[in-house]
Order: sequence, then C-alpha cells, then structure tokens
Amino acid sequence: MSENEGSLRRAVSLIIEAGYQIDREAFEFLRSVSHQVELDSLIKSILEEIKTFSEKPLYITLDIIKEKVEKRVLTSVPKASCEVSSKTSFKPYAKEVKSDLKIISDPTNEISATGSLNDCIEYFRSRFKKISKILRSRVNVKDAGTIVDALKAPENSEIKIICIIMDKRETKRGIFFRIEDLESQATAFVPAENREVYFKAQRILLDQVICISVVKGKEDLLIVKDIILPDVPMRKPNKSTIPVYAALLSDLHIGSKMFMRKAFERLIMWLRGEIGNSWYREIASYVKYLIVAGDVVDGVGIYPQQYEELEIKDIYRQYEEAAALLERIPEYIEVIIIPGNHDATRRALPQPAIPRNYAEPLYELGRIHMLGDPSIISLHNVIFLLSHGRSIDDIIATVPNMSFQSPDEAMKILLQCRHLAPTYGMRTLIAPEKVDHLVIENVPDIFHAGHVHLMKYSTYRGILIVNSGAFQEQTEYQREMGHIPNPGIIPVVNLSTLEVTPIDFSSIY
Repeated sequence: MSENEGSLRRAVSLIIEAGYQIDREAFEFLRSVSHQVELDSLIKSILEEIKTFSEKPLYITLDIIKEKVEKRVLTSVPKASCEVSSKTSFKPYAKEVKSDLKIISDPTNEISATGSLNDCIEYFRSRFKKISKILRSRVNVKDAGTIVDALKAPENSEIKIICIIMDKRETKRGIFFRIEDLESQATAFVPAENREVYFKAQRILLDQVICISVVKGKEDLLIVKDIILPDVPMRKPNKSTIPVYAALLSDLHIGSKMFMRKAFERLIMWLRGEIGNSWYREIASYVKYLIVAGDVVDGVGIYPQQYEELEIKDIYRQYEEAAALLERIPEYIEVIIIPGNHDATRRALPQPAIPRNYAEPLYELGRIHMLGDPSIISLHNVIFLLSHGRSIDDIIATVPNMSFQSPDEAMKILLQCRHLAPTYGMRTLIAPEKVDHLVIENVPDIFHAGHVHLMKYSTYRGILIVNSGAFQEQTEYQREMGHIPNPGIIPVVNLSTLEVTPIDFSSIY
C-alpha cells in the first residue's frame, strides 16, 4: 500500500468513527489531493467545524471538503504579484517571470548512424565505457578488474568485474550469465540458494552493464556473490528559488478519433484563466512551462487498421491541427516538445526533433522548442530528463512483477540501469550511433516520460518520476490487452517544492 492510499484509508476511518459517511465525489476528491494536503489534520479540522453546526449532516460532501482544502492550499501558495479574484481578473504571476530554460543535451544534430557493423561495435563500446565510468565512481567498485583478471585468478579467490550481459539462462539450479567486457568473455553463475542475489539477477536485463563480485570456480566458471548496479545516487534535488510551475503532458494523439478534444480545450482554457474555481485558477497562474513528452499526433501507418481509427488521415493536417490548438496557449508559457513513436520522425532511438518539413505549422508559432528524444533541459535550475518512454514496454515484458498500471516502477528500473533502453533488439528500436546517447550520465531532478497512457508519479532517491498520461481515450488495442489508461489527467509540478498536483481535465469546468 502506498503512503497516499494509507492516509486516504485513515481519513475515511476518522469520518466513519465520528458517525458520518462520505459520498463518492468527496472520496474521489480526497484521493486526488492526498499527495498535496495532510488528510488526517484536514479531516479532523472538518469534524471540529461540523461540531459547531446547528444541524449535523449525514454525509461529508464534496463541497465541505473542497472549501477546506482550498483555504489550506491558497494560504500555502506564495501570492507574489498574482491576484485571482474572479474569472475576469486573472493576473498570471508566470507572465511576470523571466523564462529560464537551458537545453543541456539534445541528440538532434548529433545523429550519424549508418547501420554498419562498425557502428554497432562502437555503440556498445561507448555504452560500456560510459556506464563503467559511472560504476567506478562508486567506492565499492573502484578496484574492479577485468574478465581476464578473474579467469587468471586462483580458484576460490574473489574479484569484482564490470561486464555487459550477453545472454541469460534460468535453470532450477540458478541463473547463468554470459558476460563480456572490452577484452574477453566468460560464464557467471548465480546460485538459486543465494536468494538475495538471485532476486537481483532475475531483474537483470540483456545488454545491461553491471558490476559483479565473483568467486573463481573450477575451470572458467565464475560464481556470483553480489551484483552492483550503476544506479543513481541518493541526493537532494535542485529546486527553483521562485514559485513557478511546469505542466507535464504526453500522448495527445491529435488526429485520432479517440483524441479527447474537449478535455484538451479545457486544459487550454484553464491555462488562460477562463475555467476552474479559485484554487485551480491560482495554480494556472503559476504555470510557466508546458512539456509534451511525445506523440503529439497519432501519425499514419503506425499500426494495422490505424487508418480506420483516424479522424484526420493526413500527417501534415494532423500537425496543422496541433499548431492550431497550441497557438491558443498564452504566449508567456514556454512549450517544449519531444517526439514519440507516433510522430513523423525516425522510430529508432535516439530520435531527432520532429522535422520542420512535417511540422512546419508548429515551427511557425515561433515559441515552441522542438527537441529530440532523449533531451535534458534545465528550468530554473531544475534538471529534467525527457524521454517518450518507448522502452517501458520492454521493461514490463521482461522484469518480474512489472505492470502497465505502474509505469513509474519501470522508469525506476531505467534509472537503476542508467540507460533509457538497455536491451537491444526488442520492441524499442535503437540506432547504433557511435556514441550511446541513451546512457543517463546526468542525474536529473525530474524524469518525465509518457507512452503508456497512465498518469503516475513517485520519487526515487530524490528524483521525481512522472509518467504524464494521455489525451486519448482507451484504444481497441489497449482494450484487447486489458490495459486501462487514465487519460485527461495532467500532473503540474511546482518547481520550487517539486510537489505534484494532478488535474483532471475530463471534469474541470
């Protein structure tokens, strides 16, 4: 059970113990703000206030809870120069904030793969060297040797080696790895009785670079005693010195019959201060950045029978429609877009920015930053790692206990691997660039992805992990797979606190 679910259950228990009931709307609202307010104290204060009522209600209603929450949130949001008193007096604080966007890395102009065998060799050498450097920055890996060192060592001696996983085979006795480094190959065995290490080994992916602590066995067999991942260090994240927000989107799928136009238009109206109560409008007034993590349009010819599911059957017109919608976003809001697997750019990672010849209308807006996948940006000193998240499919398919209902857990695996698409040759197409742009060399403060159409967020070692959901209703393919998305919900991040406020645009008015 997550911390939010636990606090929600305690809150409901407090209401029932006090002799009241809670209606469904109020319960769902409590769930939506459970990350944002301390529910125990909120419910206790509501119950205290109800004691003063001359007529006690049977139900704790949405109106009762909402009024209390709005008072708490509005007193906690810095006012600065922002005033929101009515729908005709929307004065966005973000309009007065100077943009602070820095592009740290973008693969668009660095892509050079030819598909040659030499490119493939250079690609994996680059990956190995980059992640080896990350591993050797750890105190317990500094003394790691090579596979040759391990094979030459006396029987029963212990040694650490950095290697890449070429093959993996599970048996009743344990897991066999075929490992490689820049000089040699060997077989490493993880005994099933060493449960802790065996569990780690089950989650190791093909082509992943790791450090293993081994004991030299008979002949050339290496017995694994421990597995050390490159992982991200525990750290305090960077935060903005001023209250400024970023709205995180992905998977708009404009052009699809399932595109949620009304919900997306409500998002735009909210950003303009035209809808929402005082609490929602206060949040909108601080939004300075809007980031789209891919799949702006639905594309054409992406999957079988797609043509029948398209409202707009021309890729150029899809981008024209996207530009017409995004043009209505207030001019002071910076828009950053990276591509997804449905966009009109190459499918293989790393992806360059969506080309101008397909998305000319977006470029003509003049205020949209078109970047590649993956890209790293800084917003007011907060570092974002942006990737569409195509490899989440592969992680869920290969790592035990992964689910499409928890994409943030799959994203955590990618952080532990320090790589955005560890396994070569699965559903995620990877171009063999001479330099591996998918290694996570810079540790981000926020890791933002999409692709799986399910809004979910969590933190891992100080990093805020956000999968930003979608603006497309459940597709026939998702229905067949049993995947239930939660479209229309947008996470909004306060860059000064890294707190997340999810807003459901399928219901806000």
